[in-house]
Amino acid sequence: MSQTTMPLAGKVALITGGSRGIGAAICKRLASSGANIVLTYANSAESANNVVQACQSHKVSAKAIQADVGNVEANRKVVEQVVQDSGQIDILVNNAAIFPVIDLFEVTEKDFDESLNINQRGVFFLTQAAAKHMPKGGRIINIGSIFGESVPYPNLSLYSMTKFAVAGLTRAWARDLAARGITVNCIQPGPIHTDLNPEDGELAKVLLPRSPVGRYGRVEEIAEMVAYLVGPNTDNVTGAIINNDGGWNA
Repeated sequence: MSQTTMPLAGKVALITGGSRGIGAAICKRLASSGANIVLTYANSAESANNVVQACQSHKVSAKAIQADVGNVEANRKVVEQVVQDSGQIDILVNNAAIFPVIDLFEVTEKDFDESLNINQRGVFFLTQAAAKHMPKGGRIINIGSIFGESVPYPNLSLYSMTKFAVAGLTRAWARDLAARGITVNCIQPGPIHTDLNPEDGELAKVLLPRSPVGRYGRVEEIAEMVAYLVGPNTDNVTGAIINNDGGWNA
């Protein structure tokens, strides 16, 4: 295959939460461009293995590692394993997250800590560990949320807190890592059709009326944007917060 058809040939991509939904779509899309894939997953080994097999169908290497992304030491071990196996990390996609919807007055310290650990602390320290092993031309993509830009509904304080932070980290890291030739960008999806948030589910009745395009997004649309941002000729795109939301936050 030519560099044109396989622009990520030889690259090593680490994607968190890669066993389903947006993460799985990103793994498959980057594999189709030639990237070797390492994905992390929390629970379903079967789903993770299915994604691995789909990636391998593109004649690239693919591996799944079970890890708690909210655990700093677990994240460091994932990075160590990837570097030991592959020598470096060219692409990091911070995708894994939880989506707590809890009334302000019912939030417990456990709820707070879990949201912070998975959606923010894990992202921070995994990125710190991975960036040390990234060569010039490295790419970091943070999957944020439209609720990291606006909060149009109640009970989103925990989730929005962490996603606003992800957008802020993206901007800060773009400056921190620019001298190393590493770009950092954030994609903020709107409502996306997944098994956890189907386009015909109860939540859609609340979300769809706000959408100018009148539909849920597809996981493939997020994956395609990731593929662009980690591809060639994007060295000048960094620190960007890009909505992929059908105009939801327009």
